[in-house]
This record gives sequence, C-alpha cells and structure tokens, in this order.
Amino acid sequence: MQGRGLPLLLSALLVIAPSLVLAGAQREEDLSASVQAALHAAVADMAAPEPLFQSPDERQRWLGLMSERLAKRIPNQREREDLLLTVYYEAQRAGLDPQLVLGLIQIESGFRKYAISGAGARGLMQVMPFWTKAIGTPDHNLFHLRTNLRYGCTILRHYLDIEKGNLFRALGRYNGSLGQAAYPNAVHAAWQKQWSYTPGALAQAGR
Repeated sequence: MQGRGLPLLLSALLVIAPSLVLAGAQREEDLSASVQAALHAAVADMAAPEPLFQSPDERQRWLGLMSERLAKRIPNQREREDLLLTVYYEAQRAGLDPQLVLGLIQIESGFRKYAISGAGARGLMQVMPFWTKAIGTPDHNLFHLRTNLRYGCTILRHYLDIEKGNLFRALGRYNGSLGQAAYPNAVHAAWQKQWSYTPGALAQAGR
C-alpha cells in the first residue's frame, strides 16, 4: 500500500509545488580508459544543434506544445524555444526521449539554469563538476545551456548502458540515490504527467 502511495504523493506535490526538486549528487566513479575515452568523445563534439523531426509540421507541433507547457517557468519565448530545441537535439543524440529529459530537468533544477545544489551540482541537469575533469576539460562551463545538456544526457545514457536499459536504476545512479524509489518515481511522474507527447501521425491515427 505504501509503495503505491508514494508515486501518488509525489505527483500531488509536483502539481501543488512545481518548483519542488529532488536534486541529489551524481557519484564520482572509476572509469575504464575505454569508457572515459568514449564519454570524452561524446561531450567533445559541440556542433550546432539541428534536431531531426519527422517533418516541419511535427517540429512546429512539438515545439508549440512544449513551449506552452514551459511558458510559466520561462516567460521569454526565444529563451524557452532555444532550451527546448537544445533538449530535443541532445536527447536525440544520446538516444533518450526528449520528454524524459524535460521531466528530469523539472525535478533536478526546476528549469533554473544557474541552480546549484548543496552537493555542488550545477545547472539545468545538475551535473557534478568532477565530470568536466573525468570526461571533458576543466574550462567547460556547466552553466552553459548546451554544455550542461550535453553532459547530462551523456551521463544518463552512460548509466542506462551500465544498467542494461533499466531506467529506474539509471535514474537512481544519476541522482546518487541508487535503490531508492523517490527520485525515479518523481522523474517518471513529471515525464508522464507534465511532458507526455504523442507524435502527430500517431495522434491523428488514434482519433
């Protein structure tokens, strides 16, 4: 009974207090040389983001819906759309669902670009500074929009690979709370309730 009640409680809190965050601290770990090299390559390519949508209409539909949902948190339309398109690009590049990444950002930072946790995690996806030394370069600015999203998506992809696709455990690793349900459940609730999306073609087919 308690296990079923926790997701409901978290969902209610997300509605009542949308600024609620459960940011934790990714834990520094020993990386093999091959993994370190692969992750370094993943964050090194900083080409301009060009998200791939099924069509221009699908791009406009996704951007319009997500922008409307984000408007209260980020009133400036240009800033809002820049964030959304960068999230889409970086999530797609890492093989992640963009809506999942939006849910994670909501829980980690409440979409505050310059958020800093008590453990020192930084930016939208609350990336710990040790990652710049482990897989990047010390001059990488984790408050920079694309840099933060590139690191965050790369790290989550890394944890998903370690956990063989188990999102619950990967999210626990990301938050530094492996084995505890609160954070994965909160991200999943935000993903499904705040950022769910059905592609246009599928939406029309379901009518």
